[in-house]
Amino acid sequence: MEKNKTNDTEISVEDRLRALFSLQLVDSEIDKIKTLRGELPLEVQDLEDEIAGLGTRLGNLKEEVTNLEKAVSDKHNEIATSEALIKKYDDQQKNVRNNREYDSLSKEIEFQNLEIELCNKKIREFMIQIEDKKAVLGESENLLNDRSSDLDNKKSELDDIISDTQKEEEMLLKKSKKIQGVIEDRLLTAYKRIRSNARNGLAVVPVKRDACGGCFNQIPPQRQLDIKSRRKVIVCEYCGRILVDDDLIGEERD
Repeated sequence: MEKNKTNDTEISVEDRLRALFSLQLVDSEIDKIKTLRGELPLEVQDLEDEIAGLGTRLGNLKEEVTNLEKAVSDKHNEIATSEALIKKYDDQQKNVRNNREYDSLSKEIEFQNLEIELCNKKIREFMIQIEDKKAVLGESENLLNDRSSDLDNKKSELDDIISDTQKEEEMLLKKSKKIQGVIEDRLLTAYKRIRSNARNGLAVVPVKRDACGGCFNQIPPQRQLDIKSRRKVIVCEYCGRILVDDDLIGEERD
């Protein structure tokens, strides 16, 4: 038996129901604080993920632009080499001994001119790609700046809410943990399971106007008497929530 748990035989069913309802009240207050934050934590996470993705994209684009600029530089170097060869061949043509040598040099000059033409074509293609990628890069940088600004605003908004509610939430969490310490594990596990499955987080609900306070289905009269007797833990046969009588709730809230 855990030391922080009270012996099951020492706690009456009524006390268990009171503890469960007290726990529900505290946990519902914690839920309200989380609701106040709304979707902000998820929005912050989404923005952080998007910004990380944009950062990776920008890095890739910059690398591609750098590679294209290097390719342009390489082509300019190839053009310079071809021009140097053309000048060399042109000078050699002035000192040829026969037509065969002259024609051979002419072919070399023609080949280098074709190489220059091809290099210029490649340079134009690369420059178009660079221009396109720089345009995308600019758009991505603007988007990154916008998203970063959005993130700063969302974080500031979230920090303000957390700052306003942090002390209250910490106090409620301690209170919740303290109450959980007097509820046996089996019942506490059932409570948490019901709460996780309930859309509004309500695991313990009152009987109001002869109906379950969670799903609003009618509770038979005999079952209502059993609930009011507080002799056993009774759950709604429709939604599975733990049912307590309205008088107990009034006593707890007072």
